Amino acid sequence: MILQTRRLPGSAFDRIASSGHDYVVGPPSGMTRQELLSRVPGASAIISTLADTIDGEVMDAAGGGLKVIANYAVGFNNIDVEEATRRGIVVCNTPDVLTDATADMAFAMVMAAARFIPQAHEFTKKGLFTGWDPELFLGQPVWGKTMGIVGMGKIGTAVARRAKGFGMTILYHNRKPVPAELEAELEARLVPLDVLLRESDFVVLLTPLTEETRGMIGERELSLMKGSACLVNISRGPVVVEDALVRALKEKKIFAAALDVYEREPEIHPGLFELDNAVLLPHIGSATAEAREKMAHLTVENVLSVLDGREPPASVNYREVFSSKSS
Repeated sequence: MILQTRRLPGSAFDRIASSGHDYVVGPPSGMTRQELLSRVPGASAIISTLADTIDGEVMDAAGGGLKVIANYAVGFNNIDVEEATRRGIVVCNTPDVLTDATADMAFAMVMAAARFIPQAHEFTKKGLFTGWDPELFLGQPVWGKTMGIVGMGKIGTAVARRAKGFGMTILYHNRKPVPAELEAELEARLVPLDVLLRESDFVVLLTPLTEETRGMIGERELSLMKGSACLVNISRGPVVVEDALVRALKEKKIFAAALDVYEREPEIHPGLFELDNAVLLPHIGSATAEAREKMAHLTVENVLSVLDGREPPASVNYREVFSSKSS
């Protein structure tokens, strides 16, 4: 049985319905924890989203036949990969197919935070525009400024390429340098996080959520940023300490922030709603029809490959699982 925790967009899921496997799909809003635990017994595959915590308890409830957990996302911090690997369960994700959609949104968030675009839109819709005003919605320039990218993976690289089109200087902070030829192409410079925060006009967070990155941007880090700087988080919410961010925005220690993810998602810090220098989005970084369709195809191929005894196209731990089985 293939258990999909919620209805997902993409025609590719029709392949599962016609694959001969029993196929159970949760409601559009997703399964609750109790629904997941009650419906997972006997599953050979789970198709999950970031909203689903797939841990040892869920794996126990599934029973010994669980072979694959396929996340409909590039991130997989909602899955206990170490426990899955120990049990011989393959964990898959959907990298690459949402790179450009997410990078487009990241740069849109840069523009929105710098130039108060959502706030100006609402102002105009409410009928408050009475004529040109030289002091109305004064923002920060983007062209020729410095962008600091925290997490220079595929999406970070795609954002950097967009920034180059705006004549921006690129700083990045990463666990290791990107290839020299890529650094040369982007004219990007690897720097410590503190340097990036001090020198950047725009700080864009694109790092995965790990124990090292949880709470990475807190009060101390925000205090290092320029008063004219904008923070963009399109990675994972817990990378930023929201209490500290609310204080920094309220006290104008930084100019603005744009957030697509939240520390206790789907809850949002109530202080953020009170701020006129916070742009808040509902986790839509990769939300284009094209990206969702590609995610669906990759998710389905991941699941059916494992169930058919083949290596999936995008796995987090396939080689570890099968090296341990053969040893």
